[in-house]
Amino acid sequence: MIECILTIDYEIYGNGEGSLKELVYDPAVILIDLFQKYNVRFVPFIEVAELEIIENKTTDSTIEAIKQQIRYFYKNGFELGLHLHPQWYNAKFDKGRWLLDYREYNLCTLSKERIVQIIERSLNYLRSVLGTADFLPFSFRAGNWLFQPTQQIASILSKHGIKIDSSVFKGGLQNQHHLDYRASLNNGYYWRFKDDVNKPDERGEMLEIPIYTDMVPPWKMATKKRLGLQQKAAINSKTLQEKIYKLMDIARPLHPLKLDFCRMTLEELKDMMNKLIKEDQQVSQSYKPIVAIGHTKDLIDIDTVKHFLSYLKQEEIGIVTFAEAYKNANRIND
Repeated sequence: MIECILTIDYEIYGNGEGSLKELVYDPAVILIDLFQKYNVRFVPFIEVAELEIIENKTTDSTIEAIKQQIRYFYKNGFELGLHLHPQWYNAKFDKGRWLLDYREYNLCTLSKERIVQIIERSLNYLRSVLGTADFLPFSFRAGNWLFQPTQQIASILSKHGIKIDSSVFKGGLQNQHHLDYRASLNNGYYWRFKDDVNKPDERGEMLEIPIYTDMVPPWKMATKKRLGLQQKAAINSKTLQEKIYKLMDIARPLHPLKLDFCRMTLEELKDMMNKLIKEDQQVSQSYKPIVAIGHTKDLIDIDTVKHFLSYLKQEEIGIVTFAEAYKNANRIND
């Protein structure tokens, strides 16, 4: 059985550029309206660190509308996930530019005390926005998908009540940040983990439901739509060292193409899902929760999202939350 979890990273650009209204609030309004018309919900992963710091520094007046929108999500059945780019917490705003603290880029490499401090701070801010002292997100997604090394962060998240991670994209590789998810290609559609997110471990308290990927040749990644979004993000000015790392990442015959309903064309989305449907027909007994990703800042083609929702409805593929997928995974495994 296939079910889709459609997720949206709710954030501005990774270098701090862009306005909340253009990149977050307005696209989310469009998505909310579309999903409600289909009577389904996406899971917004709220990038809490940037929102708190933007509010503290009073650099973007749309922050109040953003907080109202988050409350709207919560009251109208949108399951909120926790998303963090920890480099924001020591950020400075100087001459109209954000100076982020890239020493804290990977939350997993920080000290245990610092990780706990950041997780608790992010949860407290989200609870204050919602006006709900006991709110607890069901799922977590790491900034830039960096969920390695795993053991410490998984233990801390679990102790704070978070049950699912969805940072992994099978086959992922980032040499610069020591991210390597290639070993997870051998795993199923979801798995419990403990010390290493790549290694299934039934003793683990957290469940990994990865962003779905298909391993494809490099030329399939170079579509006009995807390249245009990358240029729009204004993050292509890299140092020589960063360019070398990037070349190391791409110097392989196959690359992970994420199921991204903002960056992919409708044909790409349907092709990927059609392959999954054929797999499900062959092994229909297994549960297949399929995580699709999008970003508010990448929403340039709402028609594709609309037609993708229509396609899922036509194929009788359910759209669920992480909490629902968690119950289904446990029920089917019992």
